[in-house]
Order: sequence, then C-alpha cells, then structure tokens
Amino acid sequence: MPKIHAASVADHRARQRAALLEAARELLAEGDASKVTFAAVARRTGLARNSVYKYFADRRQLLTEVVREAAPHWTERIHAALAAAGDAPRDRVAAYVTAQLEMVRDGEHRIARADADAGDAAALREGADAAHRALLDPLVGALKDLGDDAPLRTARLLQGFVNAATTALEAGDDYDAVAHKAVRLAVAALDGLTAGPSSPANT
Repeated sequence: MPKIHAASVADHRARQRAALLEAARELLAEGDASKVTFAAVARRTGLARNSVYKYFADRRQLLTEVVREAAPHWTERIHAALAAAGDAPRDRVAAYVTAQLEMVRDGEHRIARADADAGDAAALREGADAAHRALLDPLVGALKDLGDDAPLRTARLLQGFVNAATTALEAGDDYDAVAHKAVRLAVAALDGLTAGPSSPANT
C-alpha cells in the first residue's frame, strides 16, 4: 500500500485501521477464518506485521471488528428496503426478509459465517450478534405499528424464517423459490398478531 497522506495523525491512524479491516474482510470473505492472520493482513496492506498490533490486540479482536464494521452497511440496506416498501407494516416485513436474503445471495453474510475453529467462531459470533441486534430494529418498528405487545420477541422469531432460508440457500436451493416462500411465511405469521386469542371452541 502506498504511504497514506492524511491531515492529522488521528486521520492517518483511522485510514490505516480501515485498510487493515478491509484486508481482513477480503480474506474472511474467501470463506476461511484461519486465513485472517496478522501476517496476511499486513501483506495485503503493505504494513509491517508488528504494525497490526498497534490497532488490534489479537486476532479475536480483529475478527470481531471486521463483522462489526460491516454492520452499518447491512443496516443501511435494510432501512433503504423498508423505506422503499412504504408505510404498510406487512410490506415492510416482506421487504425486511427480502433485503436480508438478497444480501445472502450477494455474499454479504459470508464474513459472519466463514469456516472457523471454536475460538474464531466465537469472535465472529460476537461481532455478528451486535450486527443482528441492529438489523432487528427496523423490523421491531414495523411490528409495533401492527400493535404487537412484544415486538422484539416476535422479530427474533420472524428472523428464524430468514435464518432457515439462509441455510437452504447455502445448501444450493433455488434463490427465487426460497425467497418467495420465506416472505410468504413471514407475512402469514403476522396474522396471528391481530387475530386475537382463540376461544376454546376454536382450538
């Protein structure tokens, strides 16, 4: 990497850190967390290996931060999809599911689901958990508009459709068929939020 010119030392450090994270993201996107080493990241950025320690204490922190840094991009895509869907809560839920599965199709999720040993998997999960909590926020808002009295719980359950669809896509299932069915199931599940409690005669 060419020498970075910046207006201040803080700006220089921020750019160096961003370059290291991008190099780690590229390595992680190849599907194997073990490839993300300080030596490999340093080579990709043109920095000395010991320079990486100025920004990250260890590989665990680096892996966690890679996933956390990706979260705002994921969240932006979700919010954009919901904004385009309009005000109808069901349309927003459908857009939420669709947007996430489009990111799966585009490979955005690979950095959080790369092959990893137990230690690396824990680091990736730590970063992914924070990202997923942020992703649930717009869905929680749509559920509140539907009058759900436990929107976060419902959002987590609806996320199960996305997770199952992701597993199906990773196994090679057809994208259009899986996405269509996942959206239908998620939207159909919302009917239970407004139908009211069933009477004993109807159960």
